[in-house]
Amino acid sequence: MRNSNLAALATSALALSTLAAEAHPHVFVSVKNSVVFDQQTVTSIDQAWSFDETYTIGAIEGLDKNKDGQYSREELTELAQVNIDGLKEFDYFTYANKAGEPVKFAPPKDYWLDYAGGVLTLHLTLPLEKPLELKASAFTYSVNDPTFFIAFDFAKDDPVKTAGTAGSGCKAALKLAAEDAATANLSDAFGVQMEGQGTVDVSCPE
Repeated sequence: MRNSNLAALATSALALSTLAAEAHPHVFVSVKNSVVFDQQTVTSIDQAWSFDETYTIGAIEGLDKNKDGQYSREELTELAQVNIDGLKEFDYFTYANKAGEPVKFAPPKDYWLDYAGGVLTLHLTLPLEKPLELKASAFTYSVNDPTFFIAFDFAKDDPVKTAGTAGSGCKAALKLAAEDAATANLSDAFGVQMEGQGTVDVSCPE
């Protein structure tokens, strides 16, 4: 893919949704999250999505405007904005619920792209539409593309942390999904490891 970006990928993912059972990942993203607390209330999720090297090469092509061999945050600003605009339609691939009810997010803020070690990373803060108090029940969310066009896997090292001022006993824990038959078939067929998929359970003691 040349001169591609997440907006194009997200659109392609939607178009392929009817073929999800036959689809395989075209882009691989390693995810790290920080759940931001204000005591026993969750206010936002800080996300970092690191893209595979093949996608990165296509995405950054032509963006080194000063030809210094580096890709500054300023040079990547326009691409970051296009990505965020395109991902809005797909809820930023972040899905949450509390006590069986969907939890909505506000538009992202403090978003940018950086490039290091041959990897492009999108950083974004995804605020909850309303701060969510966790005294009564846990809050659960996942980062995924149901069509498998983009494979989101939580990073092996420090995939989920807490940030802000978390109340005593409040925690965020990654629960890895058991590998089902469809995922196993994809892993075998394309030689990729997809065991990092899962959900994040966020809770505070009552």
